[in-house]
Amino acid sequence: MTLQEMEEFVTSLGQPRYRAEQIFKWLYKQGVDDFALMSNLPLAFQRQLAEKGLVTAAVTEEGAREAADGTKKYYFRLLDGCHVESVFIPEERRKTVCFSTQVGCAIGCAFCATGQQGFVRNLRVAEIVDQVRRIGIERKTRITHAVAMGQGEPLANYEATLKAIRLLNADYGLGIAARHLTISTSGIVPAIYRLAEEDLQINLAISLHAARDDLRSELIPLNRTYPLPVLMEAGRHYAARTKRRVTLEYIMIDGVNDGEEDLKELLALTNGWLCHVNLIPYNPVPGTGYHPSASATLRRFYQTLQRSNVAVSIRQERGAEIEAACGQLRQRLKQMKKR
Repeated sequence: MTLQEMEEFVTSLGQPRYRAEQIFKWLYKQGVDDFALMSNLPLAFQRQLAEKGLVTAAVTEEGAREAADGTKKYYFRLLDGCHVESVFIPEERRKTVCFSTQVGCAIGCAFCATGQQGFVRNLRVAEIVDQVRRIGIERKTRITHAVAMGQGEPLANYEATLKAIRLLNADYGLGIAARHLTISTSGIVPAIYRLAEEDLQINLAISLHAARDDLRSELIPLNRTYPLPVLMEAGRHYAARTKRRVTLEYIMIDGVNDGEEDLKELLALTNGWLCHVNLIPYNPVPGTGYHPSASATLRRFYQTLQRSNVAVSIRQERGAEIEAACGQLRQRLKQMKKR
């Protein structure tokens, strides 16, 4: 619920409007899920809330793996028995959660573990928000950044994702600055145009991964519906409309998208607009046959883009030893259960 929705709910129970804010402070600021522990609520109201069957915890940790650098991958169970993954990435000045928006994914990217598992359903708003909230509680820290880069295509679950983003951003919610929130999409073009009209200063990341149509269609089947010229026009529109730099995510896959022609095409796509290329070392997924590009190749891409005045970075490799790429932990645990 938003604060307004909670206010309407508590007043329908005969309670003053300010009770809603009290509940939200317990949930989001104190990390308390049990109504009986919300000490400034009247006992009769606590019982009312419990009797109404309100759920304050939408996800439960069922498994986790932690890397030496503090990166931790969580395997969360939902109330219906489905599972999703989230990743906590600690850095000196930021504490980031990478969260999921769907159970599985229908996009079917060739290099992705989640894509091999198929699509089950969209996540509800509570299931999205609670991934971030619960990790903050478990890590005993304030989450400063959150990215919709986990399982699923966020813009295919548009309404729930946007409402969750607003709750993550709200002062009465987790209070994460809008400019520290990112939605990553494989390229649902109509939704990108829609997102550009939202009153939110959030970041948009596009999973590019190839700079020519034939290869991108092979890696990301959605490209057959929204080919590169159409997708790049949407990205340019978003940047112009919001004045926010669009990130182009580019996973470096050995012998697939890391040749000289790929680099030339990438330079052409990034020319003349507000974008940033994020080069990503590939986190290998068993069964795909793909391998990470050589370090020298990664550096060549980086240096060439930089010399061409394209904003570029290399994503720090995190969590490879704990299978932190989308869907890998879920895939591994399922395989273990079959043995």
